[in-house]
Amino acid sequence: MTDTPAYVPPKVWTWDKESGGKFASINRPIAGPTHDKTLPVGKHPFQLYSLATPNGVKVTVMFEELLAAGHKGAEYDAWLIEISDGDQFSSGFVDVNPNSKIPALMDYSGDKPVRVFESASILLHLAEKFGAFIPEDPAKRTECLNWLFWQMGSAPYLGGGFGHFYAYAPEKWEYPINRFAMEAKRQLDVLDRHLAENRFMAGGDYTIADMAIWPWYGGLVLGRLYNAAEFLDVQSYAHVTRWAKEIGAREPVRRGRMVNKTWGEPSEQLHERHDASDFDLKTQDKLAAAE
Repeated sequence: MTDTPAYVPPKVWTWDKESGGKFASINRPIAGPTHDKTLPVGKHPFQLYSLATPNGVKVTVMFEELLAAGHKGAEYDAWLIEISDGDQFSSGFVDVNPNSKIPALMDYSGDKPVRVFESASILLHLAEKFGAFIPEDPAKRTECLNWLFWQMGSAPYLGGGFGHFYAYAPEKWEYPINRFAMEAKRQLDVLDRHLAENRFMAGGDYTIADMAIWPWYGGLVLGRLYNAAEFLDVQSYAHVTRWAKEIGAREPVRRGRMVNKTWGEPSEQLHERHDASDFDLKTQDKLAAAE
């Protein structure tokens, strides 16, 4: 029993205080810029503005996979957007993504600049531009897109639902944690049953569907999200774990995970990426530190 009275929603909700939690200072019920700042532009055809959250990792993995596959036109600059500092609310960023969420991309490779926002839209844009990591067969293409959009619809329950209430909310509340833990496990079961019969999400070929899903659910079963691996009993999802490990071992994926990362081991961080040699410099720094 508790003496705390039940919350009664007001007739009209108003924003009169921060909600608490890790990201309270950057959450607000209005859109638009909070300050004027022009985004930097580098030398490459693609300018990415991002952070190495799961949604950001999707796109840097895609770029690194394209480059590893020989698509030299996929060279990119990756600029760091510190969401905890509110960089996503600058006038320049809002011009690229009016929703003020990372990642955001400017494509200067054509006759006129094209803005691309929402991670799945960026993946699809790049896949179609380079004719890579998306099946040509119509039925297989549709299956790939099924899973791409499954991820976009499902991950908010994992991140904004389970992750928020389990890891970031100012207090632990039983109802939302139980509600979203149940949904996270249901989603893992969906994946596990599918991957029991398929090497990758769209069948036998590695596609943008894998790149979209892996940073979220692969990261979860590999123990990289929310310190929740034991709580969600992720080891019981053997097929998801097999898939996650196989993708995580790919060199372009290892590189993509580093880009725009500002936490964890210093050797795994590459705050900004402007050239492929930036990774070599990080390797040199790691070796020097070990001497």
